[in-house]
Amino acid sequence: MGGIRILVDHRGFPEGPVAMRDGSVIFAEINGGWISRVTADGTYARLGSAAGGPNGIALGPDGALYVCNNGGSHYPPGHFLGTGPSADYAGGYIERVDPASGERRTLYTECDGNRLSAPNDIVFDRQGGFYFTDLGKRYKRNRDHGGLYYALPDGSSIREIAYPIVTPNGVGLSPDETVLYVADTEAARLWAFDIEAPGMIRKAPYPSSHGGRLVACLPGMCRFDSLAVEASGNIAVATLLAGTITVFSPSGKVVRSVEMPDTHPTNICFGGENMKTAYVTLSRRGAVAALEWPEPGLRLNFQQ
Repeated sequence: MGGIRILVDHRGFPEGPVAMRDGSVIFAEINGGWISRVTADGTYARLGSAAGGPNGIALGPDGALYVCNNGGSHYPPGHFLGTGPSADYAGGYIERVDPASGERRTLYTECDGNRLSAPNDIVFDRQGGFYFTDLGKRYKRNRDHGGLYYALPDGSSIREIAYPIVTPNGVGLSPDETVLYVADTEAARLWAFDIEAPGMIRKAPYPSSHGGRLVACLPGMCRFDSLAVEASGNIAVATLLAGTITVFSPSGKVVRSVEMPDTHPTNICFGGENMKTAYVTLSRRGAVAALEWPEPGLRLNFQQ
């Protein structure tokens, strides 16, 4: 496995990397509200204006960026993690962003009359719809429940498919798209949801409270953030506090653990000609890093 290269550093809690065909990486800066790009040679630029707290990003069938926006968080001096909603927080939302101009358009702010709280991560299926997680917003003495949703990119349909989940974060599809994986942050658990049709899951029975079946968890003090799926079907989960990317088999076995130079590796995606370049956001230090990966990642639907 090759060494880790820092592409850009000292950004505002980077998340949601998207590997582009030209070798650049588009990513979100949650603290600041920016959607940004860094080229292979390290040139950094911001796309459009800042808004809310963008997090997970995916390329859609029309070539646009679809962004989970948590609506904004408050960052007291000395805190790199948000401690609650920003002063102008009015709920989370899903937005469409033009990758050239940065122009933003809000698609969804609620589902079935319930306001979205803090959309977090997103993945498109072959049919052109997308699954996304809502982490739930943390307040001083309470927090919103999280959930799992399915929506269409034209803004015409959104459906709640699993609720409540404690803190659903990363989301990804198995190579054959029969299983949807969700990483639960505070519980440090990896859940699987069996898909019956686009946007429809077969719910597991009690004791599951939301219909998922438990794939894996880890001992010790750690949290799960986002995830990416390898071409083999293994699931690479960003593991906070441990400072690793933990790769699980679909049966829950730990395949490998890759150390990162940061306590908060928050997200991973794959790109490059052979899909063996991993891009990881190192969010405590504010960096986007690249490294060679031992196995090819799964090429995402509509990835350029």
